[in-house]
Amino acid sequence: MESLRFLDNQTADGIRMDFGTPAFVYDEATLLSRAEAALAFPNAFGLTVRFAMKAAPNGALLRVFDREGLHLDASSGHEVERAMRAGIGTEKVSLSTQELPEDFASLAREGVKINLCSLSQLERFAEQLPGAKVGLRFNPGLGSGGSAKTNVGGPSASFGIWKDDLERARDLAAAASLRIERIHTHIGSGSDPEVWQRVASLSLGIVEAFPEVEVLNLGGGFKVARMSDERATDLQLVGEPVKQAFEEFADRTGRRLRLEIEPGTFLTATAGSLLTTIQDATSTGPEGYSFLKLDAGMTEILRPSLYGARHPIISLPRDANGETKSYVVVGHCCESGDLLTTADGQPEELLARELAVCGVGDLCVIEGVGAYCSSMSAKNYNSFPESPEVLLRVDGSTSLIRKRQTLEQILENEILP
Repeated sequence: MESLRFLDNQTADGIRMDFGTPAFVYDEATLLSRAEAALAFPNAFGLTVRFAMKAAPNGALLRVFDREGLHLDASSGHEVERAMRAGIGTEKVSLSTQELPEDFASLAREGVKINLCSLSQLERFAEQLPGAKVGLRFNPGLGSGGSAKTNVGGPSASFGIWKDDLERARDLAAAASLRIERIHTHIGSGSDPEVWQRVASLSLGIVEAFPEVEVLNLGGGFKVARMSDERATDLQLVGEPVKQAFEEFADRTGRRLRLEIEPGTFLTATAGSLLTTIQDATSTGPEGYSFLKLDAGMTEILRPSLYGARHPIISLPRDANGETKSYVVVGHCCESGDLLTTADGQPEELLARELAVCGVGDLCVIEGVGAYCSSMSAKNYNSFPESPEVLLRVDGSTSLIRKRQTLEQILENEILP
């Protein structure tokens, strides 16, 4: 059985009493330690760590990372606005987006660092901001990831300017006197040092075609071990050959490039838990399964239904006696896909977990939910409200950082003709 990372029974009971369930709980101590680890990524000539805020864009979390010296990676104009409203300076925000916002020119003038992700974006930028500084995101032709859904490089990915369009991009930039100061690549989620080394080499080859480039951003995608049988990315291991590649590039060209990385999952995944209550239980007989039904589900955590992702699950029975039982854990939505105990990479396959024997009214904690859960869910499906978010401080106190949504808030934009 999995064990609790940072919650204990007493803290969990207190949070349920104060804020109800379901509730996301983020551990400040874990956030700080992960930030420290990311800032230690090997580099030759300087490093900027950008939190991929789409993983968990709550303003309180952004401020925690801002205080630690991290910058931000935004994936939409709306995320840039969120960062600004949280008090983050525009000079600390980088925007790489599939949909260039209409106000991109004003954002660039305000100091947001924009990485253009297609030839069309490059043409639009050149028309409105000739002579400006800007970055280009390229697809280097190589990707990595646990599945096709997490691989954002190579010929099957739409992200970035395709490597074979480099000359066209360079011509468009030159025609508008754009100064290309950054090159950005991102391959997906993976932990193979050899892949990182190859991508660094390919990316440096792109940099060589743009003599004014001062920064190379290699994205993020560092794998996190949510489950005890998974292997996490060792940042020192994948970073060392990248550092060496930068040093070799400097020896060959005389150009000392600053490195940027954009971790999201690495920084927040293990810092988040979802506190839930078992609200029902049922069995389909000796040949079937014993089911636990939570007061949460794909409305909070979509990753199992989407990817077949696995999260540690720990039941906290009030009358624990050491006994365990195999359970399939499901959510509260009227949806057969609202399943939290899937087989690895198989979103439709049930795989029971061995949990402490528990029943209706007991607490159940789902861990590893700090990234791509509260920010990437089937929000308001079945008209369930958005769950609150709580920050567990280093000193053991708790702060509400997002209120539970009300039905009135869900309905406020509806118009009855």
